[in-house]
Amino acid sequence: MLLAIGFARADERPLTIGSKNFTESIVLAEVLRLEAARAGATIEHRRAMGGSAILWQALQAGSIDAYPEYSGTLTQELLKGDVPATAHVDELAAALKQRGLGIGPSLGFDDSYALGVSGDTAATLGLRSISDLVRHPELRLALSNEFMSRADGWPGLKAAYGLRNSTVQGMDHGLAYRALNSAAADVIDLYTTDAEISTYGVTVLDDDRHYFPPYEAHWLYRLDRAEERPALKQAIEALAGRITREQMSRLNSAVSFGKRSETDVAQTFLGLAATGTPPADDRTARLLARTTEHLRLVGISMLLALLIGLPLGVLAAKLPRVGQITLALTALLQTLPSLALFVFLIPLLGIGAKPAIAALFLYSLLPIVRNTQTGLATIAPNLRESAAALGLPWSVQLRRIELPLALRTILAGISTAAVINVGTATLGALIGAGGYGEPILTGIRLDNIPLILEGAIPASALALLVLALFSGLERLLTPRGLRASSRS
Repeated sequence: MLLAIGFARADERPLTIGSKNFTESIVLAEVLRLEAARAGATIEHRRAMGGSAILWQALQAGSIDAYPEYSGTLTQELLKGDVPATAHVDELAAALKQRGLGIGPSLGFDDSYALGVSGDTAATLGLRSISDLVRHPELRLALSNEFMSRADGWPGLKAAYGLRNSTVQGMDHGLAYRALNSAAADVIDLYTTDAEISTYGVTVLDDDRHYFPPYEAHWLYRLDRAEERPALKQAIEALAGRITREQMSRLNSAVSFGKRSETDVAQTFLGLAATGTPPADDRTARLLARTTEHLRLVGISMLLALLIGLPLGVLAAKLPRVGQITLALTALLQTLPSLALFVFLIPLLGIGAKPAIAALFLYSLLPIVRNTQTGLATIAPNLRESAAALGLPWSVQLRRIELPLALRTILAGISTAAVINVGTATLGALIGAGGYGEPILTGIRLDNIPLILEGAIPASALALLVLALFSGLERLLTPRGLRASSRS
């Protein structure tokens, strides 16, 4: 009986699918969600979860059950070394099966990487292919951050064509089009189904050396969940060959320039009627929800940082050798890129608030540990000697004398950590943690300035509020005599 109940509950658990942080991936996820609903499956869609590395780790960890991916990304990046560069879908399926994963049939279109220039630049310089760029090393390249480091991205392309451009910058994919349109960049990478290609009159350069592999769109999914919930695989197979490259480009354009939601576009594609009147745009309710999420991320991570960082700072001050090692380790954590840290944490903590809080906690340690150590280490020796001469136990010396004397420095470190935390927490939206980062990332993707400001202004206001609170806290906690001496 208990086993039966356990299995029923597992079967009732909603399926979760993810999408990357660009319009096409979100549209495809909405198409699958709606198609699966026809088969009776309830699916939760975790939108805009960063790039391939984050979604891949989340799928393997079981945090999501499926997401849309491209064959070239699998062969060149995710399964590199396990399959040949020209691997057929059957070979991909065999390699994925060893990881407990499956691959659906092609959705019907190829969305390859390419390089593009403005129509004016192409006409002026006579650019038609990537090889033509060799004659123009002065051109400024603005490439998406993921493309900059991928095995099938800039490093390999640069070597294959012998490109020697002196200015190569990484930036968000959507912002790169704006840079090209405003002449702030000359060459960008693009996806061949991007709606911006026709809207901005971008000339796509021919890959005349056939560097880029095919990028057929497929669904990756967990085999165990597909067995539990056959509707998932049924929906994936129902979408086989349904979308052409031209259709995908039109769907992307409807979102990016038609200002329609991804859900609305997916409904139209599937021939579904809209599910009633669209809800009112309640910005106040949205802001309150995002504020709650952001405060949760910042508050819990800062509490953990205080509980760990303050004792570590005291230890670093009392034991200089240990202190050097502690400060070096916390400084090392500070240098880790947030996206890389998310990739490491997802297999351990899944997606959502937990890995975001863990990352923010790690990033908050350095200023707290450093300032605590510095504040205690710079106390005048004669004060320490006086306390020792009175025969006070070390714990009493620390609590009644040393910590009050070091309080201003310690609070400055905590304040710095909190302000950094408020800003860094916006990146939690990349792994489904919500907060102010969600409207910011969505606004960047859709080139929607009001939506960007909807997240950026409250985040800035919260940072200023944190500074004001710690300034007041410093005055409240600092003994009057020390306040007077600090003013003199």
